[in-house]
Amino acid sequence: MSSKNILSFEEIKEVYHQPLLELIYRAATVHREYHKTGEVQVCTLLSVKTGGCPEDCAYCPQAARYHTDVKTHKLMDVDEVLSKAMDAKQNGSTRFCMGAAWREVRDNKDFDKVLGMVQEVNKIGLEVCCTMGMLTETQAKKLKEAGLYAYNHNLDTSEEYYDKIITTRNYKDRLNTIGNVRNAGISVCSGGIIGMGESDDARIGMIHTLANLPSHPESVPVNALVAVEGTPLEEMKRVSVFEMVRMIATVRITMPRTMVRLSAGRLDMPVAEQAMCFMAGANSIFAGDKLLTTPNPSFTDDMQMFELLGLKPREAFKNENIKELA
Repeated sequence: MSSKNILSFEEIKEVYHQPLLELIYRAATVHREYHKTGEVQVCTLLSVKTGGCPEDCAYCPQAARYHTDVKTHKLMDVDEVLSKAMDAKQNGSTRFCMGAAWREVRDNKDFDKVLGMVQEVNKIGLEVCCTMGMLTETQAKKLKEAGLYAYNHNLDTSEEYYDKIITTRNYKDRLNTIGNVRNAGISVCSGGIIGMGESDDARIGMIHTLANLPSHPESVPVNALVAVEGTPLEEMKRVSVFEMVRMIATVRITMPRTMVRLSAGRLDMPVAEQAMCFMAGANSIFAGDKLLTTPNPSFTDDMQMFELLGLKPREAFKNENIKELA
C-alpha cells in the first residue's frame, strides 16, 4: 500500500481484527519487504521545558491543573541540551527529540533559544526532532532552516474520542499543525496512546486518519498509557502486550514504509513482550531513563536486549522513505 491509497475504515478494521498470529505474520511479511530486518532506531527524548502546561490532556502529568509530582522547570540552556545530546549519541541514539510543555510555540526569546538548540544538536550528526505543541507554517520553516529533521505532534486518539481526553483544543488543531510541518518539508512524527478507555474502533479510527493523510507520517509512535497519579486517568490499567502488538501490526500493514515506534510503556514490558512488538513491525524505540517525565528502560538494559534478540541500531538519516512518500 502506498500513502496515495485511500483506505476505508472497514478495510483497516478487517486488518485489525484478524486472528492475532495471522496478523503478526502478515505484518512481519510487510516489514521485511520495506525495511531491513533486525534493525531498530534508538531515539532519546528530553524534556527541555517541564510542567506548567495550560492544556487538560487527561493522561499528562505536565498539565498545570493536575496535582502530580512533576516539578516545573524553565527552558534549559542550549549548552546543557547539547551536553545531553552528546551523551545520548555516545550511548547509541541516532535521533534526539526535545519536548517542551507548551500549548503552542510562540515567537519569543524561548523560541529563538530552541532554534539554537536545533542548530547545535544538528551539528553533531543526530536527527533532531521537537515536540512543542501547535506551530504555524512560518515557525515550522524557521525550525527547518535551523536544521530540524522531524516534528512530533501526536493525534493521541480518534477524532470521535478526542474530546473525552482533551477539551482545550480540537482535532483540527492537531491536523493543521501536521500540515504546517509537512508544508515546511519536515519529517512528520504522529501517533497516539492506547489504554485511555477507548474502544477498538477509536484505535482503528486514529490509524484510519493517519493512513489517509496526503502522505503517511514518516514515523508513528505507539504508546501504552502510563497512568500517573494525580491525572484523570490515574486508575487506568496497563494494556496487554497483545493490544500493543495488534496496534503495531495494523500500523505496519497500513503504512508499510513508516517507522513504527514502540514508545511509552516499555518499562513494564519484559523482553519477550518487546520481542513480539518487533516481530509485528516495530523498528524504533526511545531509550534513556525517562520519556519526558515518565520512567523508561535504561540504555544499558536496551543494549542487553538488542544483544539477546540480535538487533542492531539503525544509522541516522537513513529514512529513504521520505523521498518515496513525497
